[in-house]
Amino acid sequence: MSEERGDQEPAAATSSGASDWLDESIAFLAADLDVGLGAYGWLQASAEEEQQQQGIDSMVAEARPPPAITLPQSGLGPVSTSVASSPVASPQEFGQPRKRKSPQHSSQRSPVGSGGGGRGSPELDRGGTSCNRKPSKKGSAKAGAASLGRDARWAEQLLNPCAVAIEAGNLPRAQHLLYVLGELASFSGEPNHRLAAHGLRALMQRLPHAVGPAAAATVKMPSCECPTPVFSGVDPLLFRASLIRFNEVSPWFAVPNVLANAAIAQAAAAAGAATEPRQFHVVDVGVSHGVQWPTLLEALTHVPRGSTPPSVRLTVGGPAAAPPVPFSASPPGYDCSPQLLRYAKSINLDLAIVQAPSLDTLHGIRTPGQTLVVCLQFRLGHATADEQVAVLRNIRSLNPELLVLAELDCGGRSDGSAASEFAARLEHLWMFLDSTAAAFKGRDADERRVMEAEAGTALAATARWGAAVGGGREAWLARLAAAGFEETAFGGEAVETSKALLRKYDGGWELVPPSPSAGAAVGLRWKGQPVSFCSLWRPTQASPELIWRGA
Repeated sequence: MSEERGDQEPAAATSSGASDWLDESIAFLAADLDVGLGAYGWLQASAEEEQQQQGIDSMVAEARPPPAITLPQSGLGPVSTSVASSPVASPQEFGQPRKRKSPQHSSQRSPVGSGGGGRGSPELDRGGTSCNRKPSKKGSAKAGAASLGRDARWAEQLLNPCAVAIEAGNLPRAQHLLYVLGELASFSGEPNHRLAAHGLRALMQRLPHAVGPAAAATVKMPSCECPTPVFSGVDPLLFRASLIRFNEVSPWFAVPNVLANAAIAQAAAAAGAATEPRQFHVVDVGVSHGVQWPTLLEALTHVPRGSTPPSVRLTVGGPAAAPPVPFSASPPGYDCSPQLLRYAKSINLDLAIVQAPSLDTLHGIRTPGQTLVVCLQFRLGHATADEQVAVLRNIRSLNPELLVLAELDCGGRSDGSAASEFAARLEHLWMFLDSTAAAFKGRDADERRVMEAEAGTALAATARWGAAVGGGREAWLARLAAAGFEETAFGGEAVETSKALLRKYDGGWELVPPSPSAGAAVGLRWKGQPVSFCSLWRPTQASPELIWRGA
């Protein structure tokens, strides 16, 4: 592990540099900030847009299986052509543009990071036609950002049957649906077209795992390469700008971060009030990449008089601290420590930052009189059951005073089969793309493309056998209880602060406060559908071998 302290920062880092981090990374949480996302409206779809939607609906209806045929939901059967399926496009026809096609996407799109589609870009979502084509103006964001019912989510009506056909080994059916998807998918269209592109790319990656390389080689694949790199391949400056901008316009991570920070600050105040102020140690196993922590550092300087911790230690868990999941990676060369240290110095807070490659390296580093809090956010929802158990047991062995858990809320959406798991992840990705389109007001900014490219990797994870979607609050309650934790409630101030923050975002978002029926966790919903939840946990009565001797 490596440790950095505020008094050991590089000579070039001066306290005057604190403002760049503060202004960008916590401005969106200021009480008087008006993001202005709830006030805008969307124009009614034009007759031309409605005509295109009718054309899409007819293609969806054509691609659906005959009513009398029931495709298996799971299991890999032998490759067979005996099951009736829709006609398959010939190799000569496959990939040929139709008359309604628009110009090539690659010839008119500026590269990510070049500034052509960055913040403030006037370019809006447009209906898409293929993964490597720029969509036409039909089906613009004005229609895409409107509240779409499930019937209007045509991408799922194509992708889910295709996933079922692939898992069943029905290659003619899969070939036909892949062709239709290839004609409609676009990484720069409205949310349906973007979902089709990410789903198509994931299904093409899944095909060899499901039917074998030899059978997969007989399927004609449409071209569907995402033009935007994922987190691990993006420029560090664009990476940081994307994180900050996304938190400014979307509560997807911002609200769980605010809840976590409020609970951690409350724990610090309670520890300081009960005894002499103690060193405060936060273990970060999350996906914020440092953007979450300036507000917590500020809050720690405002706890009741006499309760401010004399020093704060932030341990950042590396890639091996938890299984790789969407949003957990960062590009080479990215390091938020210098900015955090400069900011802590500017507010007279003694901060040390430790980089821990894995949770195993944390054992034995806790010092007497130290308050330990673990913040585990969005790192286990796409892990296997065995991986989840291993991480939770490892955290329990640290015997923290508090564990903050934020995860995706996917309860009841998967029956365990590969096709069902794909459908559950697809539904969650739809909510991300739909809410992000509203957050960016339809503008196809560089920051938006970076975040969506990383979100799309959630579908590719279905190639990992045994990976399970989180399962919702009830499943996590059982997992945490088995690991030796018991749930505790948020303070009323934390919930009210989150409600106030949520009002600054699009009106489709909703906070679900704790209740006797919903439990002590706080939920986040988009257009009535559960997205995530944040919960607090304390160790149950520890067995002697788990109790840290110096606590």
